Amino acid sequence: PAPGFRYASTTASLKSESEIDTRENEVVSPEFTNRNPRNLEQLALARKERGWETTWPKREFWHRLRLERTQHYVEAFVERSNGNVVLSASTREWAIKRHLYSPKGVTACRNLGRVMAQRCLEAGINFVNFKAVIPWERRCDSASTSMTEGGVVLREPWRIYQ
Repeated sequence: PAPGFRYASTTASLKSESEIDTRENEVVSPEFTNRNPRNLEQLALARKERGWETTWPKREFWHRLRLERTQHYVEAFVERSNGNVVLSASTREWAIKRHLYSPKGVTACRNLGRVMAQRCLEAGINFVNFKAVIPWERRCDSASTSMTEGGVVLREPWRIYQ
């Protein structure tokens, strides 16, 4: 053989399937800790903050879709009941704005709804509440229809109390 090369062994010492012990793979731990903080929401068991009767707007949701139209732009937010914004999209973003003729029209709302639907599904949010909005903010129905077409359900499941 050439210098730097050597022959590998042609015999293999593999155990047959009858000799391998697989019982250790079937053992289940008696303790299980779920580390997913949104697990109870996905099972519809988590609490929804009801607040007082006089609280406005209502906070009885896990995720809320909020649309804001200004004179120049359209913005969409998915926020939790404590006010933290989880997802957002806006026609101010260059990646969205460069595909639009106008960043404030009906087509901008429709395309913003498509983008929000994609971002929601990528983040694992399948249900958002669209009814818990301030009445005069609900002027962009084309965004809601395109989110529904994108696979996001615009109402949350009822909470299971048992």
